[in-house]
Amino acid sequence: MQSPIESYLRRLHTELSEVRTGTPYQGIPALAGADPDDFAICLATVDGYVYEVGNADTEFAIQSVSKPFTYGMALEDLGPEVVDEKIDVEPSGDAFNEISLAAESGRPANAMINAGAIAATSLIKGSGGRKAFDRILATYSDFAGRQLSVRESIYRSEVRTGHRNRALANLLRSFDIIEQDPETGLRNYFRQCSVMVNARDLALMAATLANGGTHPVSGKQVMGIDAIQRVLSVMMTCGMYDDAGSWTSTVGMPAKSGVGGGLLAVLPGQLGLAVYSPPLNDHGSSVRGVEASERMAADMELHFVRAARMGRSVIRESYDLTEAPSGVRHNDEATAVLEEYGYRAQILELNGDLLFAGAESMVRAVSELPDEVQLVILDVRRVDEVGDVAINMLCDLRDSLVEEKRLLVLIETEGRIADEVTAGRNDVPVFGTRNDAAEWAEEWIIAVHGGPGMVPDLVDIPEFTAVSPLEPEQIAVLEAAMEERSYGDGQVIRRVGQKFGGVYFILSGKVATTSTQNGHRFRHATLGAGMTFGEIALGGDRGQSLRVTAEGRVQLKVLPAEAIASLEEEHPDLALAFWKAVARDAYTRVEQSFREAAVRERDQTLED
Repeated sequence: MQSPIESYLRRLHTELSEVRTGTPYQGIPALAGADPDDFAICLATVDGYVYEVGNADTEFAIQSVSKPFTYGMALEDLGPEVVDEKIDVEPSGDAFNEISLAAESGRPANAMINAGAIAATSLIKGSGGRKAFDRILATYSDFAGRQLSVRESIYRSEVRTGHRNRALANLLRSFDIIEQDPETGLRNYFRQCSVMVNARDLALMAATLANGGTHPVSGKQVMGIDAIQRVLSVMMTCGMYDDAGSWTSTVGMPAKSGVGGGLLAVLPGQLGLAVYSPPLNDHGSSVRGVEASERMAADMELHFVRAARMGRSVIRESYDLTEAPSGVRHNDEATAVLEEYGYRAQILELNGDLLFAGAESMVRAVSELPDEVQLVILDVRRVDEVGDVAINMLCDLRDSLVEEKRLLVLIETEGRIADEVTAGRNDVPVFGTRNDAAEWAEEWIIAVHGGPGMVPDLVDIPEFTAVSPLEPEQIAVLEAAMEERSYGDGQVIRRVGQKFGGVYFILSGKVATTSTQNGHRFRHATLGAGMTFGEIALGGDRGQSLRVTAEGRVQLKVLPAEAIASLEEEHPDLALAFWKAVARDAYTRVEQSFREAAVRERDQTLED
């Protein structure tokens, strides 16, 4: 199933492909001929999953998107105090290539404008037998998760036409911001701008920044958190040049654009976003890149004010119905169907906040479920804060499942999720407990995969599993000794502590068995037609251990204690055979109870 996030990105890509404003950068001849129709959007999560649409494999020059990474290297090499003496951290309010230098010191305003970036590149020295630029390229490659390379034709074009940048480098040298021949640092700067990347590379580079400097796929610690903190701070205030204020208020993510058409944005702790589209606006940023970022920030609630919490999976546990059955006792045929097809109902317990990152991990987990899964049961009782983006994703998920003839089921005691997702619809079942949802799911699977009559409404005594080992004549003797009784909805049939009153055979209807501990009532099982109860009280010193209550109209036949005593005197062989059959059936049910006990105990703790 296609993820709702993938569907959203494809719709967004289709819409923005119609935007025709802007022009590829003309200041560098090698970039002027870029195809204006090239367009890609990539989103990478901090656990390394990448969503991509469009020309995600098309390579382009990284240009100014390189600046944060070289700045981070300088911070790690020299420390912030030394770097701050050379490069300030204040927004310039000017275009990317303006001469924004302090009047007395000559310090560039920040490392995101060209003057500051040239200064930062000049601070990088060779080490360990590698030249300065080799180290820069290696660091970029580590951020991208693959080996990157330089496009020599673009580099040569930069060298031939970079007169303004050469003037900036010489001016920086005159202030001793650059302390050696400026040409070396300048050529390294031209080379770093000519490194080729694609949109997927940029998304993973952004995700590495979002992940505190650790690459989300390779697991390599590329840069320390102290440097990352400073880099992201400067990107937030300065990364979009003279458009930084508008960007921060509308998008609200640290970002960097480049005249090659790339744009990178970071939501710390959650994701990295990259857009590639060559046509630029007046600020030197991709027109479609800015529009896509603004739309995604609004639609997915990515602004740092809304999405400030760490992005971690909200999936607390995931299991199918065979691992956590309900308390309903089924006949042998129905049990066999559930054992074979129970995996088609998948239960996902959610935990924490459903903001963008949490919702993304949830819909991704659902989208990756096998096609055979027909029921997706989301237990949202542990969810705290819910964002509009999560509601939208759940609604998209619901619609996608319905289109594939599958169902979304919710478990929620209170909150807005069920209200929003089921508004005006009747195709999303909602239950208050996991056990109720499991009961419904079992009935659904039995009905779909077992066929009609799998769960009978009425069972005659000879058809009961508890007496199946007996001969027909023996069963007739037992039935003749039974009393028929009926109960209305909610009527108590057996109370805790009652002495053994006989064995009860359910002809039709359902009964619930419950107990009370520390003021809380625990539901143990639901018994239906063809099942028995009451026999366990014979072996307990305290008599009846569970309360038995009718759920709806119930018809029973009871083999009373007095009748059993008479059978033991008059038909001892029959009495012995009967008790063996009942014990075997009870043992089977107790074994199933052990499987369910852990799940019900955890479920009750959750409800408390």
